[in-house]
Amino acid sequence: MMFDLAFIWAGLIAFAVLAYVILDGFDLGIGILFPLFPKRHDRDVMTNSIAPVWDGNETWLVLGGGGLMAVFPLAYATVLPALYMPIILMLLGLIFRGVAFEFRWRTNRGSVWWDAGFFVGSTIAAFMQGVALGALVQGIRVVNRAYAGGWWDWLMPFSIVTGLAVVVGYALLGATWINLKTTGELQAHARKISMATGAGTLLLIGVVSIWTPFIDRVYFERWFGWPTAFFSALVPLLVAMCAVALWHGLLREKSVQPFLAALGLFIICFAGIGISFYPYIVPGSLTIWEAAAPESSLAFLLVGASVLIPIILAYTGYAYWVFRGKIDPEEGYH
Repeated sequence: MMFDLAFIWAGLIAFAVLAYVILDGFDLGIGILFPLFPKRHDRDVMTNSIAPVWDGNETWLVLGGGGLMAVFPLAYATVLPALYMPIILMLLGLIFRGVAFEFRWRTNRGSVWWDAGFFVGSTIAAFMQGVALGALVQGIRVVNRAYAGGWWDWLMPFSIVTGLAVVVGYALLGATWINLKTTGELQAHARKISMATGAGTLLLIGVVSIWTPFIDRVYFERWFGWPTAFFSALVPLLVAMCAVALWHGLLREKSVQPFLAALGLFIICFAGIGISFYPYIVPGSLTIWEAAAPESSLAFLLVGASVLIPIILAYTGYAYWVFRGKIDPEEGYH
């Protein structure tokens, strides 16, 4: 083939996963932060800020998961049995969160319980996403191109730390989103929370970054060997730049800059994971090319993706453009 279709598809799925993380991350963060905003009116404004876009944000999760199954079936068949429990819990959290989001508007007396459900569902979904990532980084035992580990292999100290890191990171995205979309006391409170969650996110990024190279010799060589060490050295520098931009924006009471800086942290960390993994799609076991479907299938599916992905990008961008600006606290979701 003139083009490396497996590599192109790996890039498309990586883009879909990144789009999901940075888009659905902030609306999961809204739910995670609910206990820190006890007033019903503040919670209403917070959910109003994500009401027009939160459903569409999850499109990327479907695209990433469906694309993995269709394009890299061997990787899908290997990874899924290893992560059944965290993925099932994540999906249950997303379902419960979605139900709570809708039902909290239908009752005043029982809204506190649906608010609790929104918090619990959002937190479980975020935590399990981080646990799944940590388990994948830690390594999946593969024998004869099939998962050979146990039911609880995903539950390890490293995966628990990565789960906590994702929860705190999503809370940072949620807090900076509230800062972006609101005004007054709600915005001021979100700004304070952004500082706390920003510090926590940076601390956990540091812990995970120091821990990762010592999990596997491949990661160590990738981070500290030449020439990949050159790119690895840029990661902490870029993280520091985003941290400075985050703090500067919060201290100067800016709206857009802190949110963009928080997104930057996630993008840089995602790039760091890519540096660690490449060319593997199942670390240490299956490369992109070993796990890929036949090239005829990749080419056929790419035709559909070349139509579908621009459409998704177009309607997503349009939705964010239409609902840009600050939220009117007197108008709500019905």
